[in-house]
Amino acid sequence: MVTTTTPPIRKSRRATSATRPGDRIFLGLSRGSGITLLVIMAAIAVFLTYRAVLAISQDSTNFLTTSEWNPTGQPPVFGIAVLAFGTVVSSVIAMAIAVPVAIGIALFISHYAPRKLAKPLAYVVDLLAAVPSIIYGLWGAIFLVPYLGGLNQWLDQYLGWTYIFDKSMDGVARNLFTVGILLAIMILPIITNVTREVFLQVPRMHEEAALALGATRWEVIRMSVLPFGRSGIISASMLGLGRALGETMAVAVVLSPSFVISGYLLDPGGGTFAQNIAAKFNEANEFGRDALIASGLVLFAITLLVNGAARWIIARRKDYSGAAA
Repeated sequence: MVTTTTPPIRKSRRATSATRPGDRIFLGLSRGSGITLLVIMAAIAVFLTYRAVLAISQDSTNFLTTSEWNPTGQPPVFGIAVLAFGTVVSSVIAMAIAVPVAIGIALFISHYAPRKLAKPLAYVVDLLAAVPSIIYGLWGAIFLVPYLGGLNQWLDQYLGWTYIFDKSMDGVARNLFTVGILLAIMILPIITNVTREVFLQVPRMHEEAALALGATRWEVIRMSVLPFGRSGIISASMLGLGRALGETMAVAVVLSPSFVISGYLLDPGGGTFAQNIAAKFNEANEFGRDALIASGLVLFAITLLVNGAARWIIARRKDYSGAAA
């Protein structure tokens, strides 16, 4: 008589691991870290909103459309029109310059440069990302501003018909165009580092399959590398944009502030949220600081909207890729 024995029922690995003390501790720490981050963000939003309401309630003009900044006047007059314009314009200029250059550098390091050259070049880019912003600001004020005078004259002479490059005022190049170039140099290492790491994660089989079909190196990059790294490029760009929007010291050193909205990018003047807060915070009274905090709330909201839009774009591309597959 043959007897059969039923093997003992084993618990699944997932169920077993969920009961381990280490996994429970890690789960608790991860969940606690996420909740703590949300609490900190909510606390910052509540503080900014409370202080902003105190200031805006006493503003005698429209806070969003007024160009003047005089919270100590009788009555108080202050608005963020110039600050919002300068922040957005300088950040757009920085992104337009930095993103294409960063993608090109990342592709060169990851797919074109010899290994003996790629490693030192990547190391130099990493070092540039660690340079303090005040160093960039001093370099921009001492070196960049004087040497951009010739470029401004050239743009005025040959591209002045575009209006934005029409130089209507004399003066050194302490303008939003110079700020945009300086911000582009500052955010270039951040975008390059993240983009390079994304390009290095492209599955080798994808590239080899394209080469086997007779594709050139550029066709491999266009068909395999860039589509795979598109979400990473967007994420890297948003990191760079976040620094460009909130950069303080470098902009404060280079820019010649003025509360006038002008479409002439080569004219001296302009202003940004961070630069205005850094320049006026120490000399402001209690109400003036509330006004500055109100402008900081707008910058906080812009940053959240930009990051939310980036997350939405990345999620949409993933959903589209999944549906296409």
